[in-house]
Amino acid sequence: MLPSSHLAPINLSFANREGEGRACENTDGLSDSSSLSRQHSKDKSELLTASVAVLASEFSEFISAASILEKSYSALQDEVSALDRELLERNAALNTSLAENQRMRVALQQIVDSMPCGVLVLDHDGVISMINPECKQLLGVDGSHYEDWTSKTLRQISEYSGVNLEASYRDGSNSDAGQEYCVRFSSSDRWIEVRNRRLFRRSVRGPRPDQCILIMRDITAQKRTEKEREAGRKAMALAELTTILAHEIRNPLASLELFAELIEKDEGRRGEWIPNLRAGIRSLSGTVNNVLSFHGSGSLKLVPVSLAAAIGRAIKFIQPLADQAEVSLKWLTVHDQLQVMGSDSGLQQLVLNLVSNAIHHTPAGGCVTVVLKPAQSGTPCETGGTDCEQVMVEFSDTGCGVRSDQIGRIFEPGFSGRGDTSGLGLAVCERIMKQHHGTISVSNIIHSGARFALLFPVLHESQATS
Repeated sequence: MLPSSHLAPINLSFANREGEGRACENTDGLSDSSSLSRQHSKDKSELLTASVAVLASEFSEFISAASILEKSYSALQDEVSALDRELLERNAALNTSLAENQRMRVALQQIVDSMPCGVLVLDHDGVISMINPECKQLLGVDGSHYEDWTSKTLRQISEYSGVNLEASYRDGSNSDAGQEYCVRFSSSDRWIEVRNRRLFRRSVRGPRPDQCILIMRDITAQKRTEKEREAGRKAMALAELTTILAHEIRNPLASLELFAELIEKDEGRRGEWIPNLRAGIRSLSGTVNNVLSFHGSGSLKLVPVSLAAAIGRAIKFIQPLADQAEVSLKWLTVHDQLQVMGSDSGLQQLVLNLVSNAIHHTPAGGCVTVVLKPAQSGTPCETGGTDCEQVMVEFSDTGCGVRSDQIGRIFEPGFSGRGDTSGLGLAVCERIMKQHHGTISVSNIIHSGARFALLFPVLHESQATS
């Protein structure tokens, strides 16, 4: 029991009286000669009295301190009880939160496992932390000798599946454009698309990659559809090409057959029919070249050529067509030595298309003129600006010209002013001029026919030899 139960102070007066009585008794019993002894006893009594007083004072202070400690202990017990209750409540809440987290984790795992796309989660070291069944099936590792791919590395699963997933892992762009891979199986091939998603965590040095998620999708059906669509496009293009060729070649072939029969039967007029036969053959050649140029994907190989010489050869090639149509064909040039980066076949096709078009719209007795001359200063260049040196080739005729409502559509593929041609000739001319880094334009001549202007950048000697 604590000393606080004895709160009554010590009776110091009783102790003093008891000491004095004892001193008196001793005094009565002794002789007067022992005064020194009595004095010693008196001093001892006084010392005892003082010690008892000090002891009583200290005992009172001890009782007071014990009372304070008892109250503090009681308060501490109350605080410990409150903390114990709070700890129990927090433990209960923590257990509830852990149970909820586990429930959510199981639910999310079930969602990921049932997703129609593959999910592969990697840590920052490339170690697999999660893989769902669809991912295993897409990569062909669902029946592998590894029961669990977690804790395995990305390199291991890449080597086993034959898909270089490390390239997708190293790509940290988080781009929506995924990388496509072909997975080889014994029965068939499978195409998968892999997209990369990075998860970052913040640190004192800024965000750093914590995990990487590779999302995989089966695009085999899409690839098959694209392949079938491409095959369909090629089939349609082939059908269109066949139709155009059949339409364009039918009439010239009939004329060629007629001229061949006339040459065979009328030997006296053979020299008259042969130029017509030659013109028909070259017209057919131009038609076939137009179709192949427009529907083909190849590009012209440009080399330094003399523009005047190339156009001159093309004029000679098409001369029989002008003779057959009874149209005069004139060729004028003052720049015999100018060179351009060009293609002989491309330039010949240009001249053939433009002159054929002019002859087609010029009545008998008319004239088609081809002129090679310097371009006017300040003429815009195909590469931009007006400071490059250019040369112009101008095709003009004395025909009916181009209708104002058709002049903006004249270079469109398939557009024909009269509706009696394939409409590819001028479209091919525009394409060839772009391949030669030049431009083509059309306008009407007052009180005359149409005018086509071709601009070519001039090739200087220093450029030709470099």
